[in-house]
Amino acid sequence: MPIIDMNTKEAGDASFVPTASQAQRPWNAHYRAYLCAAVGFMGIFLFGYDTGLGGGVLVLPTFAKDFNITGTATQVADLQGHVVSILQGGAFFGAIFGAPFMDYIGRKWSLMVGCIIFIIGGIVQTVATNSLGQIYGGRFVAGLGVGLMSCVCPTYASEISPKEIRGRITGLFQIVVVIGVAVSFWINYAVSLYPASRGAIQWRVPIGFQLVPVGIMAILLPFIKESPRWLAVKHKEERALTELAWIRNLPADDPLVQMEFAEITAAVREEESAKGGASWRDILAKGNPVRFLIAFVVFTLQQWSGQNSISYYAPTIFKAIGITGSSTSLLASGIYGIVKIVATSAFIAFGVERFGRKRPLLIGVALMSMFLWIIGAVFNTHPPVTGSSTVSSASIAMAVMIYLFVIPYCFSVGPLPWVICAEIFNNRTRHYGLATAAATQWLWNFVVSLVTPRMVIGMPNGGIFFFFAVINIISFSLTLLLPETKGLSLESMDIVFGAITKEEREAEIARQQALLDVADKEKVSVKHAEHV
Repeated sequence: MPIIDMNTKEAGDASFVPTASQAQRPWNAHYRAYLCAAVGFMGIFLFGYDTGLGGGVLVLPTFAKDFNITGTATQVADLQGHVVSILQGGAFFGAIFGAPFMDYIGRKWSLMVGCIIFIIGGIVQTVATNSLGQIYGGRFVAGLGVGLMSCVCPTYASEISPKEIRGRITGLFQIVVVIGVAVSFWINYAVSLYPASRGAIQWRVPIGFQLVPVGIMAILLPFIKESPRWLAVKHKEERALTELAWIRNLPADDPLVQMEFAEITAAVREEESAKGGASWRDILAKGNPVRFLIAFVVFTLQQWSGQNSISYYAPTIFKAIGITGSSTSLLASGIYGIVKIVATSAFIAFGVERFGRKRPLLIGVALMSMFLWIIGAVFNTHPPVTGSSTVSSASIAMAVMIYLFVIPYCFSVGPLPWVICAEIFNNRTRHYGLATAAATQWLWNFVVSLVTPRMVIGMPNGGIFFFFAVINIISFSLTLLLPETKGLSLESMDIVFGAITKEEREAEIARQQALLDVADKEKVSVKHAEHV
């Protein structure tokens, strides 16, 4: 069955797909879902923090001195690429192994494993002395933890979220990422003001700070609830219903909870009866290949949109366009981080559930491409003057364009790939799907961070900006093929992608509801008999 054309059906229309009751509750009624997701997303702060940390620390004179980062511009660029990209390499493998971890021990305790691994890597980096090997090793181990958490966090968040605010909750992923990036920029800026005589403390402070949020997360994780959908897949139905009711802040016998639980169990039973035990072979099952293809493509295009190159090497990029001085370029990077926080937060709070996924993606990548063409054209016609003690008006204009470029990123390819990939997979394949998405993200993250220093040197006269502008044109074309998923339950995605028909799903939901009704009547009879 082909993908349903979402342009001809209203997302969330109950006549289109069978979903739990459409009754709306105020946002604050879901505060427990927000709290659980927030604890899980503390690990994603590390994702963002390390994005900005590497490039900022590398320009600190004390770090360059302690680790002997010297040589030609190309040699220094290679060293920068290696230091930054080694974490992404570790994260790739962490994401790959995330799927079996999530399937075996659940979402909650997989996050704890990620915390412990990251803490080990963070400590190794912080205590490193005069050896880049220690930095490489610590960043690789920390990357394993970040990669594991990067696929577990969106999986967990999507599975505990009510469908009417799922985009907002899963979109918190990107808000936390950009907060982490901004914090790293500002800490790097603050320590750049330290006198060089302070020595290694200048670079140890930003590296050691990452142990604070992961430590808090490890303390809070035991108090959050496990994913009800994972529990249902593992046939722990009674606990799954209890956890679902707690997260929804409703009694277990509430009709909304009962309907949602019936839909969850119906989907699980259908999948089991059709395919047996869950395995990687489910990737090839009916309706699934296109979902994995979407996960791979959206994150490939996200990483080559140009934003990550600017984030990783913001100080280098700002120097390249004429913003001179280490502290000045770090300050420009810090402002860039603040712009990202404001833009991303505004979209997640007010836009993602109003405008959906597809339309913001189309508008965002179009605007990103436009701004990149402008930056490249200004750079080509008004290149920065090497060694100038003043910042030219052309350089200021390019800096402004970079700030404007990141705004559409924050309501398109920044948060929405995570939202989309957290939504489109079913309960049997979600951990594999998010592992694929995260691994793709980290694979290209690794490549982009490794090659960006060379690209800045090897693509002069604005060439690097023209390159990313073309990538965003390709993104626009492919986004036209995406279905809209706003307002649909996770279980409805099987219908959207043709894995099952609407009639089959409705019949199974009715059967599961009948079973729940029988179970409730039996419980009442037992209690009555005990009372008598």
